[in-house]
Amino acid sequence: MNDHLSLLLTPEGRALLDEVRGTAPADELAVATRLRRAHPAELVSAALAQARLRQRAAAKFGEADADRMFFTPNGVEQSTRASVAGYRAQRLKALGVTSVADLCCGIGGDAIALARAGIRVLAVDRDPVTAATARANADALGLAGLIEVREADVQEVDTAGHDAVFVDPARRGGRGRVFDPEAYSPPLSWAVRAASTARVAALKIAPGIPHEAVPAAAEAEWISDAGDVKEAVLWFGTGAPGAVRATLLPGPRTLTGRGLPDPAARPVGRYLYEPDGAVIRAHLVAEVAEELAGGLVDPTIAYITADTLRATPWATAYEITDQLPFNVKKLKALLRERAVGTLTVKKRGSAVEPEELRRKALPKPQGRNSATVFLTRVAGAPTMLLGHPARP
Repeated sequence: MNDHLSLLLTPEGRALLDEVRGTAPADELAVATRLRRAHPAELVSAALAQARLRQRAAAKFGEADADRMFFTPNGVEQSTRASVAGYRAQRLKALGVTSVADLCCGIGGDAIALARAGIRVLAVDRDPVTAATARANADALGLAGLIEVREADVQEVDTAGHDAVFVDPARRGGRGRVFDPEAYSPPLSWAVRAASTARVAALKIAPGIPHEAVPAAAEAEWISDAGDVKEAVLWFGTGAPGAVRATLLPGPRTLTGRGLPDPAARPVGRYLYEPDGAVIRAHLVAEVAEELAGGLVDPTIAYITADTLRATPWATAYEITDQLPFNVKKLKALLRERAVGTLTVKKRGSAVEPEELRRKALPKPQGRNSATVFLTRVAGAPTMLLGHPARP
């Protein structure tokens, strides 16, 4: 791959990348056959592979940047979404950070966001291909003056002289995702020690980390983008040890925990609120329930119910029209009666697969109306709640 990157960085390679931009998968064979008449086969293959990666990366980086950047398959998969990296960079800037040691920098997504915030970056990765890709990206986006890329083992890098340390350890192994923080590469315990070497530190972790694994000295923040939970971050040096936050992008909007007890369960009211995933991961459902004057449908389920509709960025509201015990035949009859042709199935606390229920309850979608069914528990009993998005 490094040889391929070197080829793509030549004038011929760059020109070829421009030529194959936007090539559809169905056209690749014909394009490759044509281009190989004038260019080396290896270069043509590398350019087409890079074009595919750029198309995939556009969702994370935006088309304008993705079309100029260079990617590896793992880099596209594991890099931080630009909106999330940009938010984190702005928060570091607000903390007075002017230089960051970006450890496990990958292809440079976070380093790019930091540099665009005016922060000087030492970007470190031990993989030579990844480091070379990060260096190419800094140059491609005109940020080489602010980003120094170093190929090295992050555990051997001296971070002295930097205001902040950012660590994004690898959370994938040979068998897929790694859930034990001590199985990260490098382990979370090492990253916490590295954090102590700087005035401010941010450690990127999996959003499913158990709260008991969060160090007492850290502020924990869960971040979602457009409703999808993207990551969690352990912050040091923010002056808020032990704090818990949920941040929603775009915005940003941040909800800070106040240590409220779990909300009480209550009968299902007219409205059901589905909290954002970051709110749930941060264990801040109680804060949202208090804002909505609501309670839980069940002590173990993170659905909030209330009698009144209130606007909130922290949850999506649905108006509930029907509540019935779990029974596919009854649901099927109700959907037919309501002329429902489009059914959205959501679940929490149910073992039933949404697609399986949709297939059984709506085998021949023909109605003009749409509905949402929640498979959940109410007061411990398997329940189906039928409704639709609430309108102010």
